[in-house]
Amino acid sequence: MRAVVYDRYGPPEVLRLEEVARPVPKEDEVLVKVHATTVNRLDVHTREANAKSGRAVSVLSRLVSGLRRPRQPILGSEFAGEVVAAGAAVTGFAVGDHVFGNNGLRFGAHAEFMCVRESARMAHKPAGMSFEEAAAVSDGFLNALNCLKQADLREGKRILVYGASGAIGTAGVQLARYFGADITAVCNTKNLELVKSLGADRVIDYTREDFTKNGETYDVIFDAVGKLSFKRSKSSLTAGGLYLPTDGFRNLILALWTPRFGDKKVVFQIPPRQTKQDVLLLKELIEAGRYRAVIDRCYPLEDVVEASRYVETEQKTGNVVLTISSGPNRLEEKTRGQ
Repeated sequence: MRAVVYDRYGPPEVLRLEEVARPVPKEDEVLVKVHATTVNRLDVHTREANAKSGRAVSVLSRLVSGLRRPRQPILGSEFAGEVVAAGAAVTGFAVGDHVFGNNGLRFGAHAEFMCVRESARMAHKPAGMSFEEAAAVSDGFLNALNCLKQADLREGKRILVYGASGAIGTAGVQLARYFGADITAVCNTKNLELVKSLGADRVIDYTREDFTKNGETYDVIFDAVGKLSFKRSKSSLTAGGLYLPTDGFRNLILALWTPRFGDKKVVFQIPPRQTKQDVLLLKELIEAGRYRAVIDRCYPLEDVVEASRYVETEQKTGNVVLTISSGPNRLEEKTRGQ
């Protein structure tokens, strides 16, 4: 099969397309023919061993993914495709099922075929959704949900989503609307209407206004892109307010420190708790019309280097998709209601 592989950490150019052996599913796994996947923040950071985040974070990254070289040579966490084989112990999926999900740090989705455990964060693909759309929903949703679950969002709570037009940000806005919160979203000029359409009550254009200087306060500030800081956000939090980051070694320290001092704190869950039930919730929301995919660009698998370069600009809107297999069960599925 074709797969994108890498055997050393570095820039997008370390990725290359090769013919590799097709994996064989274990008794508790299914073999998925991948129709679409994504290039997301996890792929980018893992590929370069978080080198841009400093030596300490890079060492921690390598301890997880391989000290000298990657243990898993095929990246890609999000996937959507078709089950083509199933292990003897698998009961919840059958050959021919259309599935989607997230393989996390096991990766493997940047390939024509991948093995996924039946117990993994995988479900049947939502009705009426293309493979490209289904591939582009799980990572942002799971990351945003992992953070927002800790905030007890509900009607009457005020939340600010910073970086509201990225993969995690667009998920955060839609989830905050699901929880019933009052939403202020921060993004750039070109994405104001998009973010409003996702459910934001008001939108701030960060190129024209600094939300920390307008006098407004929020019960929760959700940094969906890792470009804020607790120090900068603190004055915009209400008494008892929460700052929810999505990454950053400093935030891990602050999450241990801030609950002991003052009434505003950083909440940062490590390791994240993401479950199969979360993916089933995502499927339910999509089929109810309460959550949708946001796709910036689609690239064929062989253009993975170009796709990765684009993701690294940190200017993408929503998700960047890689298409792998062609056929009748892709975008045209929506019109057939499959």
